Amino acid sequence: MKILHLNEIEFIAEEIKKGKSVVFPTETVYGIGTNALDEEACNKIFALKERPKDKPLIVLVSDFDMLYTLIEEPNKIEQKLIETFWPGPLTIVFSRVKEGVVPKAIMGNQNSIGIRMTNGKIAQLLIQKAGVPVVAPSANISGKPTETKIKNIIQELGNRVDYILDCGDIQSDITSTVVKVEENKIRIIRQGKITKEMLSKIGEIKLEI
Repeated sequence: MKILHLNEIEFIAEEIKKGKSVVFPTETVYGIGTNALDEEACNKIFALKERPKDKPLIVLVSDFDMLYTLIEEPNKIEQKLIETFWPGPLTIVFSRVKEGVVPKAIMGNQNSIGIRMTNGKIAQLLIQKAGVPVVAPSANISGKPTETKIKNIIQELGNRVDYILDCGDIQSDITSTVVKVEENKIRIIRQGKITKEMLSKIGEIKLEI
């Protein structure tokens, strides 16, 4: 593991594209990033996080051109969510995934993919420079708390990842909200920065039984 800083961002982006694992800050928490199109690299993320293979990885994109390399045209409610909350801390699980682009492994062997257009300046710049979508689950071992202090992240993951981009401590451990549109309703899969009240202004919330 090597500690890097912002003046090395071009190098970091190139390493991500090559499939190396890099811890970097997003608009929510620190994430562990790698090339989302590289199956071997994504499998390493599962391994180093000790993450169950049936738990999909969220993919970050920097712009709409990148988004539409991964999915077909969004439905009306998905489009409203995109227009209202993107770029920002809302992950949308899309069912209309383009065939043969994203490794099945990152989808948890399902036929859907969770995508977020990040508004984190560092994350966005890294993805733009790498030129590929990036998986970025939270920078912690699965089941352990999400760390806000960089020294704790280094201690927990330093011997597991290739690089850590040290941008100091973060202020919050709140992750992105994850939703999926089902039967023209919004199902909240994970509560996060975007609240139920905010989402209810876009469409009807599907309540789980």
